[in-house]
Amino acid sequence: TIITLSIIIGTVMTMSSSNWLMAWIGLELNMLAILPMISKPKTTRASEATTKYFLTQAIASAMMLLSSTINAWQTGNWDILELKNKFSTTIMALSLMMKMGAAPIHFWLPEVLQGTTLQTALLITTWQKIAPITLMYMISNNIQPTILVSAGILSMIIGGLGGINQTQLRKTMAYSSINNLGWTITIMAFSPNMALMNIFIYIIMTTPIFLMMTSTSMKTLQNLSTTWTTSMTMTLSIALLMLSTSGLPPFTGFMPKMLILNELISQKLTALATLAIMTSLVSLLFYLRITYLIMMLTPPTTTPSSTKWRTQNQKLQPMTMMIPTALFVTHLIPAVPY
Repeated sequence: TIITLSIIIGTVMTMSSSNWLMAWIGLELNMLAILPMISKPKTTRASEATTKYFLTQAIASAMMLLSSTINAWQTGNWDILELKNKFSTTIMALSLMMKMGAAPIHFWLPEVLQGTTLQTALLITTWQKIAPITLMYMISNNIQPTILVSAGILSMIIGGLGGINQTQLRKTMAYSSINNLGWTITIMAFSPNMALMNIFIYIIMTTPIFLMMTSTSMKTLQNLSTTWTTSMTMTLSIALLMLSTSGLPPFTGFMPKMLILNELISQKLTALATLAIMTSLVSLLFYLRITYLIMMLTPPTTTPSSTKWRTQNQKLQPMTMMIPTALFVTHLIPAVPY
């Protein structure tokens, strides 16, 4: 209970602060609270994941302090909205990207997710991104668009290419997260509100996927082909959620991508929009592979042995509430002026 409260308080403190020091304290509280959760499985892989997470976040926090101190030295102000120094702004943007796991400082994310439990992996890919993205939203007007767009496109490419060769589902979801952060960071330079909407919808889509993976103990692509023994409804839901996360119409994931592309084209950035579409096609490949494994490779006969998840009885209420939202709210899209 104390750890969960610390994680929540740390994020809320960062989101509600107007001072760099308070935002930094919130992020530190958040980081120190999640370390015991990552290291909960008593394995060497979990210890390695905890060490990697701690070192990465500590370096990012040091960069944040350096940036805010230089800015305070130049302007005499610790206010978050007063980050005017270009050098400070660049360092701050890089440190926030490092904290959320965006390219080019993304290497820790797949390794940490692979070394921890599915519940903690869900926490790292969703809740832990809220605080840094809020800070980036607050300083988005001062960050040079070139930095955000370069990091965003790089994240899209790495997220797409990195996920293709994976057989571990947690690593696949990590690269999916990097890919989605690419879209968020790219549009942050032009429409910060749309960036927030994109990450919010991503959280809604990712949460039920991880909850279903937890309830069926799914960890590899090989496990996917036997999910039909648990529940056909759950099998179909995971397949559709993967398609939604990839951004295929008519699912919910298509909505933010279409709005982002529309915004980029309206800003006369057609080449950037085309590049974003091409990278989303690459990431579509591994989402479709997962869907194919779930839907098309159903064995003709049921297995006589009891599988590892048959005896579990999980409470699925949060999942059943989130799945329709993650799939079918595209019709709520606002009218787009063409």
